Amino acid sequence: MEKLLYLINYLAKENKINIGELPSNEIELKNLFRSLINIRPPNDISEEYLKVEDEFLKEELDKKFNNKLITNIANLKPIKNNLYIWKGDITTLKIDAIVNAANSAMLGCFYPMHKCIDNAIHSAAGTRLRLFCRDIINQCGGYLETGDAKITPAFNLPCKYILHTVGPIIKDKVSKKDEELLYSCYKSCLNLVLENNIESVAFCCISTGEFRFPNDLAVDIALFSVNDFLKENKKRNIKIVFNVFKDIDYELYNKKIVGK
Repeated sequence: MEKLLYLINYLAKENKINIGELPSNEIELKNLFRSLINIRPPNDISEEYLKVEDEFLKEELDKKFNNKLITNIANLKPIKNNLYIWKGDITTLKIDAIVNAANSAMLGCFYPMHKCIDNAIHSAAGTRLRLFCRDIINQCGGYLETGDAKITPAFNLPCKYILHTVGPIIKDKVSKKDEELLYSCYKSCLNLVLENNIESVAFCCISTGEFRFPNDLAVDIALFSVNDFLKENKKRNIKIVFNVFKDIDYELYNKKIVGK
């Protein structure tokens, strides 16, 4: 509790936020901490703060391990060849790499406690991730192109790496260009898998949800790109997990992979 209070007070003071009386409930305190790191701009911060935050987030991760809330890919069974479907919180998956559906700024979600995957990943990884992404994006001219991908350490997540990609946003109907860009998201991530000797990767449902890409077509493109990759890289024995959150996505992947 002492570390959590230190982190909250530091962030509140840094951002000149008057939070008044702190909640006594530990869950509410953790939500307050998450909200404060969500809204924090990607400015430098003291090494002492980062040290305490790392210690706190690693303790939280250890609790998840102890309570069997972490899923190890070694314990999952493939649905076909090297393909897996897994429904769960991607931040609790012990695997080489996970894919984050980022936005073009690549700095994470700034809305407190937002339920998007970008927010969940940055919140669990900690402040170091936003700072690392800031340095990458500054080298890219200020934004990440749609269909491109970048790799970062996972910091306080159970995986090793995060692959950040920007999917197309559908405003009206899906164009051929949109389909090509979504395919490029998967291809860009899989190229990073090869370049970094990654043996297992979990893909979220890129561009569905708030980016409004139709689920059915998104699954087709994901499978098309992944199957192309596996055919071209048979000797690598790379495990690919399709991480889903909604029942519709689970059903679509299951139907299209095994015909059930």
